[in-house]
Amino acid sequence: MDFTLSQSAGPIGVFDSGYGGLTILKGIREQLPQYDYIYLGDNARAPYGSRSFDIVYQFTLQAVKKLFSMGCQLVILGCNTASAKALRTIQKNDLPNIDPRRRVLGVIRPTAEIVGKLTESKHIGILATPGTIKSESYNMEIKKLWGNVEVTGEACPLWVPIVENNEAEGEGADYFVKKRIDHLLQTDPKIDTLILGCTHYPILLPKIKQYVPEGIRIISQGEYVASSLKDYLSRHKDMDNLCTKQGSVRYFTTENADKFKETARIFLQENMEVHRLKLE
Repeated sequence: MDFTLSQSAGPIGVFDSGYGGLTILKGIREQLPQYDYIYLGDNARAPYGSRSFDIVYQFTLQAVKKLFSMGCQLVILGCNTASAKALRTIQKNDLPNIDPRRRVLGVIRPTAEIVGKLTESKHIGILATPGTIKSESYNMEIKKLWGNVEVTGEACPLWVPIVENNEAEGEGADYFVKKRIDHLLQTDPKIDTLILGCTHYPILLPKIKQYVPEGIRIISQGEYVASSLKDYLSRHKDMDNLCTKQGSVRYFTTENADKFKETARIFLQENMEVHRLKLE
């Protein structure tokens, strides 16, 4: 993709392979309502969770470049799989060539930063997609910051389809939610803090709370990513000045716009205008 990038201030971009990033966008808008946002869901090629590193990187880079070309100076990867499999490469190898002043941030680091302050037993569990668990990104980030913390991951391959098929409140969800939580807590009974390491999972929170014993803290990422972004913008005034502040949100998808709108209602109870775009 050959393009000349605008150096003017623009909206904050939030990218996800599907719909889950809407929970991140919601958390960010609650704390930073004054900013402008563009949400981009690569729904036509979702889910990313089971795809290879190379493909996730390639797709994520296409999306980041698209958001840059739409005026974003700052892009949040509101997707754990993209944060796990693509963020570091994009930050190190691509940004210096595209535009060294632009920034791409993920959702794993902010979650890792907070989790060490919340656990008392120093045993943490991660519930996430197979791709995120396999990447061990959470383990690495948490170990880097909190060397004495034990991290155990549990892949939950069916949780995303349950949410996207609007079955989060159905009886089928009970079976699969209980199965994964039980297995994780059998693997490490000392866990006192659980990270929902996929942005879809807050939709399953009522079921998750049902099967997680009392005394175990459950961490949804939205509020922590939002706090981290707020802190980042207060420390980086140059970037803050490159983010426009009219309180607007625009939604884009690589899928059919009406289909996006219909499923997005599971995540955000608001009327939205959605436009379709191509990434390839």
